[in-house]
Parts: sequence; structure tokens; C-alpha cells
Amino acid sequence: MKVAVIDYGMGNLHSVLKSIQAVNETGADIFLSRDPEAIVKADKVVFPGQGAMPDCMRELNSYGLAEAVRETTQTKPFFGICVGAQLLFQHSEEGDTPGLGLFPGSVVRFSANLTDAAGERLKVPHMGWNRVYQTVSHPLFAGIEDGERFYFVHSYHFAPADAALTLAESEYPDRFSCIVGRGNIFATQFHTEKSHRAGLQMMKNFLAWDGSV
Repeated sequence: MKVAVIDYGMGNLHSVLKSIQAVNETGADIFLSRDPEAIVKADKVVFPGQGAMPDCMRELNSYGLAEAVRETTQTKPFFGICVGAQLLFQHSEEGDTPGLGLFPGSVVRFSANLTDAAGERLKVPHMGWNRVYQTVSHPLFAGIEDGERFYFVHSYHFAPADAALTLAESEYPDRFSCIVGRGNIFATQFHTEKSHRAGLQMMKNFLAWDGSV
């Protein structure tokens, strides 16, 4: 089995690669690639991202990888992480940037002047460990408790036009969609590679996943 981690010059590429390799009990060949043909031929694809949405979209296009992402999401088990998940939507408020349009909806900035239940100011970007509440049953949640903590670093979040896309939510302070998916696509706003045991378990589940729900 070949698992491609898309290398478009952005994101925690090597951290993502190492986290997946650390839980590889399948003998899979897990590799970084910016070759569209190699990505399309892979059995599974991971699409990481970190940084500003306009920069990520520009780099993705400059390497000619946008079409490879669109093609692989049609049939292969596909895992998007952080900006790699945001890029799947139609549009982002960050830099007024068009996305890949695979999911209906937008990526929007957290509102200004957010406060918690005690009236304390909440900072943007949202950074740190937050609980993730599963809204549906999914194979990638195997061995992960509902309400488990994952690590977030973001100023923008998903706003799906189709509520059925949301697989899990978090709070800051209101509920927001933090895992989205449909069929063979699964994508997280948080960083699995920085989320210790739970993040590793999710990647382990992905390696065993056949793309069905």
C-alpha cells in the first residue's frame, strides 16, 4: 500500500510524515511527494497544511497539484489537516481566497471580541487543546473517546453549507465544525500530528480505513 503526503511547500510536512510512519503497522510505503502522477497513483492521500490560505493555494497551483487533489478525493481514502482541510471548501475569508470547491461552504474568521462563560477575552488565533465532540459515528473515531482533546492553531474555521458534512465539533466559545467529511474524505481543523495519543490513533485508523463509512 502506498500513502502519499502531498508536499506543496507548506505545512508541518515532516512532522505529519513522521506521525503517520510512527503508527504504520501495515507495512505501507508512506512518502512525501509533489509529483501529481505519484499522488494520483497512491492508494491513500494525506493533505497537510499550515500557514495563510492564500499562500497555500498559490503554492498548490504553482506545483500543479490542485487537479491531483480533486482526482484523488473522488475515490481514495483522503485525509486533510488544518489548511489542507480548509482548502477543500469553496472559499475562505482569509485573503478572499477561492478554494478547491470540493465541499460547499466557506472558511470564516472567528468573531472579534469573543469571551468565555466568565467574561474573559478569548484570543484569536485559537491556540491550544480543545475537546472534540463527535456528531456521527465514523471508522476514524475508533479507540478515541467522545470529548477527547486535540491541538488547534487557527484563526479561521469551517462553515459548511451542508450540515451533513460535519463529523465533529469543538467550542470557542460557541460550537463550530472541526471535522468534516463525506464518503472517502475525512478532514480535521486541528493538527493530528501535534495531538499526541489521540492524533496518532486517528492516523492509525486512517491507515486501516478502506474509505467506506
